This record gives sequence, C-alpha cells and structure tokens, in this order.
Amino acid sequence: MLNIVLFEPEIPPNTGNIIRLSANTGFSLHLIEPLGFQLDDKRLRRAGLDYGECQKVSVHVNWNDFLKNESPGRIFAISTKGSTFYTNIKFSIGDTLVFGPETRGLSEEFRKALPFNNILRIPMQPQSRSMNLSNSVATVVYEAWRQLNFEGST
Repeated sequence: MLNIVLFEPEIPPNTGNIIRLSANTGFSLHLIEPLGFQLDDKRLRRAGLDYGECQKVSVHVNWNDFLKNESPGRIFAISTKGSTFYTNIKFSIGDTLVFGPETRGLSEEFRKALPFNNILRIPMQPQSRSMNLSNSVATVVYEAWRQLNFEGST
C-alpha cells in the first residue's frame, strides 16, 4: 500500500487518529523523531491505539534513517507552500506521503529536496492558515486509496 510519514509530530491525539486511519486503510505509518510525546501517552492511546495491534507503526530516529530502512518510491510532501493540488496526482502503491509538524510544517530545506511537483497542497479558503494534521492526512489518504479502488477493503 502507501506510506504515511509524520515528520516530527507534536500532538498525541492527531497521531492517535492517524494510527486509527492507518489501521483502517492498510497504509503503513512511519513517525520521524523527535516526537512531541511518548508513544505510551494516554491521549495517544485514547485517540487510536486500541487499533495498535492491527497496524504496525515504525519509528525512525531521523529522515535519513527512514530513507535507508524503507527505500521509499515516490515521495510527496503535503504543504500549504505546494502548488500542485493533491487531486492532480495519480497515486501508486509504494508512494510515500509526508506531513510536517503541526506548529511549523515541513521546512523549506526539506521541500526543496523534492521535485517541485511533488509538493502537494490541499485547497483552502484564502484566509485559512492550515488544516488540522489528522484531517489533512485523512483527506489525502482517502483520495489516494480511492484511486487504487480501495484495494484491500471489504
């Protein structure tokens, strides 16, 4: 399936919700340290870890560790700084979707390391700053899964 990467996530309930989303869609979830919480945080468990047995969550000490250990295919970063709408991409099995920290998003350095068209955005009203992380992940994940005809679902 696809990979969801949370780069230095900060808010436990968001990550918990994304764990539950991953368990329900079959997408792999990767967390890049440092994390803004402990994985045994009760707020994290309340939001999603009852699905923890169903979904493997991988933790990586940094981005390079993720790249080395997972050898991902195409990498897409989701950012308010992107110019390509996520709906304009034809997603494929093995793609990786990277989401940045809640309070600051992905750095310019990180975004510049990827091809320009691989920085995706979710359309919003002009006065909006950003969407909640777990809502953003769900929005893009379900579009990618839809394109794959909801492979693996019942």
